[in-house]
Amino acid sequence: MKLHLHLLSDSTGETLENIAKAALAQFDDVEVLRHFWPMVRSETHLERILAEISQNPGLVIFTLVNPEIRRQLETRCRAIGLPAVAPLDPVNHALSNLLGQEMKARPGRQHMLDAAYFARVDAIQFTIAHDDGVNWENWEEAEIVLAGVSRTSKTPTSIYLANRGYKVANIPIVPQSPPPDLLYRLKNPMVVGLTTSPERLIQVRRNRLLALNQQDETSYVEQEAVQKEVAYARRMFADNGWPVIDVTRRSIEETAAAIITLCNERAMAERGQ
Repeated sequence: MKLHLHLLSDSTGETLENIAKAALAQFDDVEVLRHFWPMVRSETHLERILAEISQNPGLVIFTLVNPEIRRQLETRCRAIGLPAVAPLDPVNHALSNLLGQEMKARPGRQHMLDAAYFARVDAIQFTIAHDDGVNWENWEEAEIVLAGVSRTSKTPTSIYLANRGYKVANIPIVPQSPPPDLLYRLKNPMVVGLTTSPERLIQVRRNRLLALNQQDETSYVEQEAVQKEVAYARRMFADNGWPVIDVTRRSIEETAAAIITLCNERAMAERGQ
């Protein structure tokens, strides 16, 4: 089945894209043709978009706060028999009722350059500067330190967490090259071990070597060597009492969510809750 999906936002459209992605993940065998329209803030702009919608009818999902632009979009969609959905409306209405406030009709308000925004930028800069064991002397400034053997998704998970505002460092665990002693003496950051099955690790490493046009007959992908490497890391995690997450069947997002849960539980324990 083919579906034309029109996404209209008066801001960057990031929220809208995530909502659409989450919803579409529940349906199989659908060929989705996305028409993405960010920064829709004038009726002139909307008119051009409506012409495209008329030529490619489908589902319209929007996050528009300007009442006139919203009304025009909904009226035209009704006229040509297309569904137009505003997914944030139920949440906004519920919040308005509970808080006793009218919502502020300001597009892109979640992207304001506030303290949280600059803290996130700082977290990203810190994380990039402390990737793959670099600048280990500053690990005490991190909130999270990820440890794991090569190709256990330490870097992409670190970057994802940094985009959520966490300062993250990561260190590869290599039996032949033990990590700095500071790793075992950290007080502020939570150290999390990432592990995976040897079979999955070998597959990922072979694909990596192929992408680099390198021969794959090395201990890097040899079954016994990889098993020992994974066992060495697991033993290190257990000896130090670090929480461990198996990333074998987890996406980056799922791994990050599990780490954030661990951080929240740690914070609650420290507050005595």
